[in-house]
Amino acid sequence: MKIETFVIGMISTNCYLLINEETKEAVVIDPGAAPDYFIKHIKDAGLELKAILLTHGHFDHILGLPEFLQEFDVPVYAHEEERTLLADANLNASNHYRKSYEYTDAIALKDEEVLQLASMQFQVIYTPGHTRGGVCYYVEEEKALFSGDTLFLGSVGRADLPTGDEEMLKKAIREKLLVLPEDVSVYPGHADSTTIAYEKKHNPYA
Repeated sequence: MKIETFVIGMISTNCYLLINEETKEAVVIDPGAAPDYFIKHIKDAGLELKAILLTHGHFDHILGLPEFLQEFDVPVYAHEEERTLLADANLNASNHYRKSYEYTDAIALKDEEVLQLASMQFQVIYTPGHTRGGVCYYVEEEKALFSGDTLFLGSVGRADLPTGDEEMLKKAIREKLLVLPEDVSVYPGHADSTTIAYEKKHNPYA
């Protein structure tokens, strides 16, 4: 699996393009925006986009959906508890930053569900706290965790926004993420990547 990171959108969200180099299939995680160069890159590389995965529904992780779905007829996945936030421009905060955007067609995921996409396995890890329906995606074979705004380098996502809960967030991180192998690489929704080993040692919320 090849991982490409695009830092895009008004608050520099990490959007990940995961590529199966053998099959030329790909998955996008959190399209916070859809600049022309990103879509062009996918097409020019001859990639077949198979799906879009959402870690949660805040505006800076979803505002690229309309452009992506106009270009690529693919399913969009999010946790079942995130559908309310996705469908409410107030809750997802899009109406505070740009034209209001609501999305109601996400395929609902459950905790520990495993998705087979682009000949890769994505394990859904339900990590509520930043939002009620926040999830991380774990590709065990690649020792890669895509943590959205749940876990950051040396920090965690804020929990004071609608549907957030600080205690749930800390519990999810301790019980579901920091128990993963220490050599797992963590790819967060903002800023630099990290590892489970580093977070166990240095994260004040660990």
